[in-house]
Amino acid sequence: MSIKFEDYSNDIKNIIKEKSVAWLTEASGEIEAQTKRNCTVVTGKTKGSFTHVVDEEALEGHIGSNYDNAIWEEFGTGLYALEGNGRKTPWIYKDSKGKTYRTVGKKPKRMLHNAYHSLKGVLESSARSMFGGLK
Repeated sequence: MSIKFEDYSNDIKNIIKEKSVAWLTEASGEIEAQTKRNCTVVTGKTKGSFTHVVDEEALEGHIGSNYDNAIWEEFGTGLYALEGNGRKTPWIYKDSKGKTYRTVGKKPKRMLHNAYHSLKGVLESSARSMFGGLK
């Protein structure tokens, strides 16, 4: 009697990776879309600056913005900075139309943070659904 061993481990690893990339793409896109919905819109620059990228090798999803105002909107500035590390004295600035403002800071809106937390349960459920068949 002979026993033939067939190794399907590479096939299984590829299936898991494909499902992981698909889920990360979906989840990252959902968080990006919700973040944009959470943005306060004046010019639309902050809202339009959010993107997502999936690193297929590291199996990571990255959602963010390269626009400075997105950081200020997320974490606040001045007296309202989340970690208390903002400027403590008032300052004056001019907007793009030349109007002058005096401020002590900007309150954080937490668009990305809130997007993640509002979708966390749904995304966990979709991951269980997608990966639940891998037994």
